[in-house]
Amino acid sequence: MSRLCAILAAASIGSGAFAQKASVTTLATTTTMPAKVDSNSPAFWLNGVFHLFNSTVAGPMLSSGANQNAVSGPVPAQMNALQKWPFWIESVWRDPSGVLFGWYHQEVGPCGGTNYLAVPHIGAAISYDSGKTFLDLGTIIADGDAPNCKSKNGFVAGGNGDFSVIVDRTNTYFYILYTNYGGPAANQGVAVARMPYEARFNPGGMVKKYYNGGWNEPGIHGQETPIFPAKVNWQLANTNSYWGPSVHWNTYLSTYVVLMNHSCCEPRYPQAGIYATYNPDLSNIAGWATPKKLLDTPFWYPQVIGSGSAGSDHQAGQTAPLYIGGQSQHQITFSK
Repeated sequence: MSRLCAILAAASIGSGAFAQKASVTTLATTTTMPAKVDSNSPAFWLNGVFHLFNSTVAGPMLSSGANQNAVSGPVPAQMNALQKWPFWIESVWRDPSGVLFGWYHQEVGPCGGTNYLAVPHIGAAISYDSGKTFLDLGTIIADGDAPNCKSKNGFVAGGNGDFSVIVDRTNTYFYILYTNYGGPAANQGVAVARMPYEARFNPGGMVKKYYNGGWNEPGIHGQETPIFPAKVNWQLANTNSYWGPSVHWNTYLSTYVVLMNHSCCEPRYPQAGIYATYNPDLSNIAGWATPKKLLDTPFWYPQVIGSGSAGSDHQAGQTAPLYIGGQSQHQITFSK
């Protein structure tokens, strides 16, 4: 390695100044997920069959097929929810033993009357029948702040939600990238927590939020230091913040890629572009690259689903279908 190359490599490590980028092209045909979509839509493979969850306020639906272009027959996925509020399955991971772990966004409405402003929290679940039914393992991430029932964003009065989960390359931690909608303005935005891999069957109390330089705050009622802070907090009518991260490991780039929504600058989450950011090490909070806009769209929930038998919403290669709001009208191509 030349001295110049060594300097450039050293400058990129831990600085967020990575050379990756992505481009988006329009596809000749549109692929539409088989059920309605109002969240991230996780996927997994089992015995050569592709499985996909789509969720709305009515609950999650499970579909299956030969591949992501041939999924059909959505049926309700059931869960004995410990709290009887709507829930969305936003991330899943299949254990080597065949057990399926799921994580859900659940919304509580604390304000009463006709003022339905939700306060979401994140829970864990487990399935022993390939996602047909889940056992609720309880809440693992929630804020400790009082709801702001005068919030002007149109949807939430606080809470932690709109997230995705991925296990690191060494099976040491599950990382949860989520949106904090409440509490002090400095704490709002896209944040991250993690849980030891060994705690996956008993996650209660095992999640730690990243805060002030360390993984030292409890998942429930702890504070967070966002990796992408809100520029204008979520309680104001002119909210300006990223939200709803979806994360995957990119085999071509050998790095993690996160796609995010951007809400600005009016109530009710108007979409101000889909953004991408990169980091090869989930434990290195300073390693996230400055988010770059991919495209403009009025729709929410961007994610990729990698092609082939190893592809899912957690893993993709150089090119992959880009889904937004449950439809793939574009292909995303990553370059070094």
